[in-house]
Amino acid sequence: MFYRLIFNLVFKRMNPEFAHEFVVFGLKTLSALGILRARKSSASLEVMGLQFDNRFGMAAGFDKNAELIKPLHALGFSHVEIGTVTRRAQPGNPKPRMFRLTQANSLINRMGFNNDGADQVAERIRRLRASSSALPIIGINIGKNKDTAAEAAPSEYGYCTKLLAPLADYLVVNVSSPNTPGLRDLQQVESLRPILETVLAASEQKPVLVKIAPDLSDEDVISVCELVKELGLQGVVATNTTISRDAVAGQEHAEEAGGLSGPVLLTRSLNVVRMVREHLGPDKTVIGVGGVSTREDYLEMLKAGADLVQAYTGFVYGGPLWPRRVAS
Repeated sequence: MFYRLIFNLVFKRMNPEFAHEFVVFGLKTLSALGILRARKSSASLEVMGLQFDNRFGMAAGFDKNAELIKPLHALGFSHVEIGTVTRRAQPGNPKPRMFRLTQANSLINRMGFNNDGADQVAERIRRLRASSSALPIIGINIGKNKDTAAEAAPSEYGYCTKLLAPLADYLVVNVSSPNTPGLRDLQQVESLRPILETVLAASEQKPVLVKIAPDLSDEDVISVCELVKELGLQGVVATNTTISRDAVAGQEHAEEAGGLSGPVLLTRSLNVVRMVREHLGPDKTVIGVGGVSTREDYLEMLKAGADLVQAYTGFVYGGPLWPRRVAS
């Protein structure tokens, strides 16, 4: 209740991207001062051969540059998926590029993979691992630069993998953001295969998953699952943001281009998670993400077949105590 009051009085009046940067600064400062520290780990949950404190993590997009790994862990996230990281640094799309749909507790973003680039992110994680042992599981989400042609995508994903795999606990191949032109076309099996083969070859046996869009047809979801099994990937992250506006039609900012996230995505995300689990079987990993805003949503994701659950938008609207409420 207190955070929601602060949100309505302060954050709601801010530009959403400025508010995000304000929170980033606050979290980094509290962590640096030692005020925000992770509790002693009781890791006893094994997924992908890795030990997790719980099944709840921060989805990619919130910590694009590996700056918030320790403070997010301290807030209760068992794993932090950073990125999306591209080979070269890029500023992303022109501002404004993030919008709140407060009536639906949702966001639209068209950030465009703004990040510091693989080399700088790798060095940041390298320093972090050298200086601290109290870290969450670190996933690294990789993508291609906006100006990279589709035929050059495998080599770009391969570069990121070779550089970042030694520093990651697991890797996620992002071919499902709606904010990089042509990226979602890479979800088609004939385009996805060489990317995944290249990443696997450079992954140093680290778990590799592929992140898919909720807007894929059921047939395409199944095709991706078949490719995952054929190539021996660890599993699937389901799902990214949606380009559909059916659930928010008529709301302020609903007409803005970009990916929609929030509770309106939950039903489709659950359906995709169920489908992926059914077609991958019990031995692959499924990470469920999209629309989780309550503990009940979290439990529904697990019931649908997810091994791990992630969120981003729910944290924006729920505040710093929200992760522990959800995962408790």
